[in-house]
Amino acid sequence: LGSVVAYFTSAKFLLYLGHALSTWGDRMWHFAVSVFLVELYGNSLLLTAVYGLVVAGSVLLLGAIIGDWVDKNSRLKVAQTSLVVQNASVILCGIILMIVFLFKTQLLTLYHGWLLTVCYILVITIANIANLASTATAITIQRDWIVVVAGEDRSKLADMNATIRRIDQLTNILAPMAVGQIMTYGSPMIGCGFISGWNLMSMCVEYLLLWKVYQKTPTLALKSAKVEESELKQLNVKKESDVKPAEGVQLIVEKDVTGFEPQQEKEVSCGARIAEPFITFRDGWVAYYNQPVFLAGMGLAFLYMTVLGFDCITTGYAYTQGLSGSVLSLLMGASAVTGIMGTVAFTWLRRKCGLIRTGLISGVAQFACLILCAISVFMPGSPMDLTVSPFADISARLFESEPLPTIASPEDKPEMVFATGMPSLLNGSTTPANGDPEMSPEPVPLISVSLLFAGVIAARVGLWSFDLTVTQLLQENVLESERGIINGVQNSMNYLLDLLHFIMVILAPNPEAFGLLVLISVSFVAMGHIMYFRFAQKTLGKQLFVCCTPDPKTVSDSSPPGNTSTV
Repeated sequence: LGSVVAYFTSAKFLLYLGHALSTWGDRMWHFAVSVFLVELYGNSLLLTAVYGLVVAGSVLLLGAIIGDWVDKNSRLKVAQTSLVVQNASVILCGIILMIVFLFKTQLLTLYHGWLLTVCYILVITIANIANLASTATAITIQRDWIVVVAGEDRSKLADMNATIRRIDQLTNILAPMAVGQIMTYGSPMIGCGFISGWNLMSMCVEYLLLWKVYQKTPTLALKSAKVEESELKQLNVKKESDVKPAEGVQLIVEKDVTGFEPQQEKEVSCGARIAEPFITFRDGWVAYYNQPVFLAGMGLAFLYMTVLGFDCITTGYAYTQGLSGSVLSLLMGASAVTGIMGTVAFTWLRRKCGLIRTGLISGVAQFACLILCAISVFMPGSPMDLTVSPFADISARLFESEPLPTIASPEDKPEMVFATGMPSLLNGSTTPANGDPEMSPEPVPLISVSLLFAGVIAARVGLWSFDLTVTQLLQENVLESERGIINGVQNSMNYLLDLLHFIMVILAPNPEAFGLLVLISVSFVAMGHIMYFRFAQKTLGKQLFVCCTPDPKTVSDSSPPGNTSTV
């Protein structure tokens, strides 16, 4: 009984609990805000698309600056500030949306509708601020706090990373389902009120949990001492070395002090202050490029350039192929199960073969499964027709006056819908959007779409195992004083490739071109894993294919030669 109580009061469990609450609120909000925007704008995807582009562009441009802010401030201050800003923004958004839902008719008549437009702009802006604060929270908790709580035990770090991902997988499915039921049987306004109330309650509990974790892990305060001392601008590196702290801490203090000294001369002019964010942006990307794990991070980012996931693009395509909503929900549940299996596989493979080889095995497993998706393009039932120009549909839709049918995204981020040829979900019809209801087409063979989703679902095992591998490589091999900015740039890279995949769909939206998008996606996944293979080859050399069983407490193959960072 004592051991059970000790576990439930440990810093590790409190961190899990805080992450579960935070992730649940995030997933509910990200799902609901897209639906709210569609509902407000007369079942049009315009506001949702604008919101998605604003969110992606903001993280792309500000990822390095957010990470730099995380590095330069104490851990507790960063975590608490980002938590309060994120939840307060969501609460404020919810209140504005409730007002709009209640008084939309009156707002349309005031100032010729401009007041309603201002409300839309406010909602998108504040929701974007909430997303940026969520990015800061993810960087500081999942890339920094978790490393400090795990200490020197890398096996414990791997287990904690895997548990965090399992929580993510479960909340990705359950949170949208919960808020969706409330919005279905209640109303959008009730949904807004519920989410605002949840975030208010969650913010208070998470704030307390963060404070408890901070108290139970004294080493979390070391960074705050470093920041306070560096702000005095009077430290002497030689004098600090006389104190002889731990080697890793000494390295961080020396790096931080030398990083702050040249700034004393720059703070005299206003121009330097204006230029500072641009310099931070440049320095962040340069530092990311110079990291020993640069190729591994790029390999992970390339996996975002794909339509082979359970976003609304693939969902829309599935509807054109005759799959029902109930079948798709079952497939999404299966993908969550295989994702959790991937986290289990990661911890087992890491113990048996080491961290870097785990990434190689995971990459091969994912790519092998995605071969099924590539084969599905050429199977009976595939609508791929390379004789049809992928851009032909764009000019046709420019002159269409009818609104596109829409579908609410089941994923945890706002996304544009693959709408061409999608059945109308608003009236329950299964007639193709561009077809004649009087002409009943022959049933579409399900061989192609079955192979497609079999490959996508099976590939989640390798995908999540690979994701955890790269995450831990970044945690172990990036200096503590640079964790924020490097992970901020990594987030920017992920968003950049994700944005490119939406642009790819916009340029080729017709179902006949989806097979081409599948082949391009598989190619990008292959390129990502080739980058990782190159990283592994440079790091392990001739021992790359020698699978041993290292002692995780004393031996790790994750530190490249010449790397002086300590975890």
